[in-house]
Amino acid sequence: MVDIKTEKFYLKNLDCAACAAKIETGLKAVAGIDDAVLDFASLTLHVRATDIARIVEEVRKIEPGVEIVSKSEQAVSPEPPSESGEIKFKRELSILIVATSLFILLLFFENWFHREDFSILEIAIVMSAYLMAGWNVLRGAFKTIRKGTLFDENVLMLIATAGALAIHAYSEAVGVMIFFKVGELLQTLAVSRSRRSIQALLAAKPDKAVIKTAGGYREVRPESVSVGELILVKPGEKIPLDGKILSGSSQLDSSTLTGEFVPVTARPGDSVLAGQINKSGALTVRVSRPFSDSSISKIMALVENATARKAKTEKFITTFARYYTPAVVVAAACVAFIPPFTTGASFQTWIYRALVLLVISCPCALVVSIPLGYFGGIGRASRRGILVKGSNFIDALAAVKTVVFDKTGTLTRGVFRVKEVVNLNGFSKDRLLEFAAAAELHSNHPIGTSIINDFNRDGREMKAAMVSDHTEISGQGVKARYGEYSIMVGNDCLLHVQSFDHPNCEFDDTVAHIAVDGNYAGYITIGDEIRPDADNALKELKKQGVKHIVMLTGDNACAAEAVVNRLPIDRFYADLLPENKVSIFEKLIWQDNRKGKIAFVGDGVNDAPVLARADVGVAMGALGSDAAVETADVVLMDDSLMKMAEAVSIARQTRRIIWQNIILAFSVKGIFILFGAIGMATMWQAVFADMGTALVAVANSTRIIGRKRFD
Repeated sequence: MVDIKTEKFYLKNLDCAACAAKIETGLKAVAGIDDAVLDFASLTLHVRATDIARIVEEVRKIEPGVEIVSKSEQAVSPEPPSESGEIKFKRELSILIVATSLFILLLFFENWFHREDFSILEIAIVMSAYLMAGWNVLRGAFKTIRKGTLFDENVLMLIATAGALAIHAYSEAVGVMIFFKVGELLQTLAVSRSRRSIQALLAAKPDKAVIKTAGGYREVRPESVSVGELILVKPGEKIPLDGKILSGSSQLDSSTLTGEFVPVTARPGDSVLAGQINKSGALTVRVSRPFSDSSISKIMALVENATARKAKTEKFITTFARYYTPAVVVAAACVAFIPPFTTGASFQTWIYRALVLLVISCPCALVVSIPLGYFGGIGRASRRGILVKGSNFIDALAAVKTVVFDKTGTLTRGVFRVKEVVNLNGFSKDRLLEFAAAAELHSNHPIGTSIINDFNRDGREMKAAMVSDHTEISGQGVKARYGEYSIMVGNDCLLHVQSFDHPNCEFDDTVAHIAVDGNYAGYITIGDEIRPDADNALKELKKQGVKHIVMLTGDNACAAEAVVNRLPIDRFYADLLPENKVSIFEKLIWQDNRKGKIAFVGDGVNDAPVLARADVGVAMGALGSDAAVETADVVLMDDSLMKMAEAVSIARQTRRIIWQNIILAFSVKGIFILFGAIGMATMWQAVFADMGTALVAVANSTRIIGRKRFD
């Protein structure tokens, strides 16, 4: 079996979106490369191949000027040095200013230059301005032609401007090249700025750690710190690694992880996460996980990898771009030659019209703005503590019409407390609570934990040695031996399966029934609170266009109905075993499939099968939970249900902006193709419209970064 490896690369000197698409398409055609995805917004190349070593060589073959670096080998920040970028921009701007000055001189003295005595001077000025403004275009075009490629934006610009020179349209040839250069510089500037704002999230990654040694304190990179070492975190510093506080107390800002700016108090014994900011007191922390497994590292990796999962719209635009340019070129050739040969019209007139079509043949507005829009949406969500694992899930979230919620720990806090102990058949309350705590001693279920906590409240301690034969009964409860007693603790289903006589089946709270040696001993009611933001969050989802809200729970129908009566929930299903949740969800998919996508919101661990089956699986309250991050498609980093409504809002804003760009680009291109063919557009207007559309689309794509939470 052939071993397929996955690798990420960072690309430098890649300023052209069409070139990015060309690299992606070219790599996919190479034998031994299973898949290649290049995200122009982040300049990241994701590759699955049998021979990773070939990637660098193949990219250089496609685009010789592009520098490619493996991210696994990259020790510094992936962003190119800003200074070199600024120097390059200033140099290009200086050349452009000189070329523009010559162009203005040409226009001002055009009538003089047309005299025979000044014709050589005119040509000298024209060619000087043309070569200065278009040097990069010409160099790129000749490199492309050498590789046998014709449908490249540089080649097309060369043909268009050279054609204009040939028909003595000097001012337009120079003007088009200058306008094209201006557009390229502005586009590069806009993309760079938006890229920096989007990647600001990645700056949350801690870059240093202060470890405690025998000789004092020493500053090192977080990657070099081992589990168990002690680190010092001063006020104002980022916590570099996950760990537990040994000494000190402080206020921690978790906004980088959760998107919420309300500080939380941290004391000795509390866990802290990499990426949190220490606001006040100094903390001594014992490291619990290496940096590669820390919360911030997982989040950063998830955000970076999100670009590898492209939406259908992105894939369509990439495919469309491959065919659009050749189609326009063919149309230009038809416009140039068919009318003169069939009607005897002027070749010069129709060649000029064809050149106009060539100017607008580059699909840059679409190729740049669409991925940038998705990346902006993912970046915006990440800043709000919402991790979306790919642009395909942005589309899915935007199309969600049904949201299914788990009850416990999702719509409710999941923090149980014992409300009432009801003893029956000769058992005392204290004895009943003791039996229940013994059976739940080895259980991790929140209900069991609440029973044990209540038993331990008055200083009592369970004798673990007396507990044996602990067994979980899936979807029903637990059983165990406590000394000489056989104990069962569980829900109403357990009682019916075991045929225990009991007086009541209907409770407004979660209930744990207890049976001792085959005799019903009583029950314990356990309360859980509805999250304070649940009502507003569900109402906001309705405002966002969600038609159906459904709740699934393993609790009894009365407890479920008590929640439904307080929240805008359309349907609920109670008394569900874990396997029943999947079957019910399948029915919901079948019922609502034609009405949009269906999402499931759960805790990310117990609800893994349903999360995996949903169009969009959403894990909430997953801060520090590896299982949730791995399972879900969307991860809400804190316990706020409003984050789900905000995720849908961001997704729909993103889709709206992307479709605005698509409609804008297609409309402008279509209009100028028509106007160019019938002689109502000049080359100047065409290049202005083409580059202007690209700039507007890029600017529009970055709006998502600064949008408010809800429109």
